[in-house]
Amino acid sequence: MYRRFIKPILFALSIEQAHRVVLLALRLIGMIPGGRWLLDRCCAVHHPALEREVFGRRFANPIGLAAGFDTDGEAVRELAAAGFGFVETGTLTPRPQGGNPRPRIFRLPKDRAIVNRIGHANRGLDRAIGHLRRPHAETIVGCNIGKNTATPLEEAAGDYLKLFRNLYQYADYFTVNVSCDGSCSEHKAYAPENILRILNPLFDFRRGQNQYRPVLLKISPDMTDAEIDAITDILIETPLDGIVAVHGTASREGLRTSRAAIDKIGGGRLSGAPLTARAIEVVRRVHTRSGGAYPIIGTGGVMSADDVRAMLAAGADLVQLYTGYIYDGPAFVRDICRALIADAEAAQAAAPDNETAKEPSAAQ
Repeated sequence: MYRRFIKPILFALSIEQAHRVVLLALRLIGMIPGGRWLLDRCCAVHHPALEREVFGRRFANPIGLAAGFDTDGEAVRELAAAGFGFVETGTLTPRPQGGNPRPRIFRLPKDRAIVNRIGHANRGLDRAIGHLRRPHAETIVGCNIGKNTATPLEEAAGDYLKLFRNLYQYADYFTVNVSCDGSCSEHKAYAPENILRILNPLFDFRRGQNQYRPVLLKISPDMTDAEIDAITDILIETPLDGIVAVHGTASREGLRTSRAAIDKIGGGRLSGAPLTARAIEVVRRVHTRSGGAYPIIGTGGVMSADDVRAMLAAGADLVQLYTGYIYDGPAFVRDICRALIADAEAAQAAAPDNETAKEPSAAQ
């Protein structure tokens, strides 16, 4: 139904218009008595094989919604009812900001990709609190936090700490996004000294709290292997709890979309199928260097159940969707969960045969 009827309507709109329609529809469903229950019955898949425990929290399934879709936390309960095991809001900044001029998000259907230069547009801390203070006990919510564009990089730590302190009671975990949305140098933003300047005040604040909130760092696919290793060393050497890998890329290599169309779009971060291989490569590198001892959320280019399998095999504990969800709709989460259940059942069915096969050798 989505591909035949709903998707053509949504894709006839601009991507931001379609996005607002979807969020509005979700919120309206949530206002109807029994709406979320019905959404759960239609879209969600529940099975013990899907459950995961990561950084001390139980996830109903390992498939989450990446930051950027429900930026202000308007529909986290409805999105959880639609099948997601967790929802990450943001990127949030202390003060509201409108982002870059429109148009600023573009579909690349030939590549099953999106170019986004929205620029951390959001309605600010107070609006997010207004949404997130509503009860969502059964929904795991992450807050992706960043600095305001007008805040100099050298003063960014204050923005992150303000968000962290005020959202602490409403979030289950935090993702620190140091991506600069064009307001500073990516090289400087990901420098270890800048990251530590941001992270250390968060760790200091957390030590004084009764409840523990995991802190993760989101990293770029455009970093060199040496830079990724340096970030992983921060993970090992500090109280950082995990890594989210990766956000969009500035690269335009290997696209099927014409060069003229790409040049017309201009700058922005590319997400979707062209990012798949690099995202999995980064997850594997972080997992290997850290010895598999720290949680990794794999995201970027997750466009099929096979991509999810590859992410998990590379070392991801959880996986986030964004572009794949936009292209394939609500059935995408359900289909992935069913594929993971089938894998688990196949592995379980094969286990007794493996044990039986080993018994004669053991007897000898």
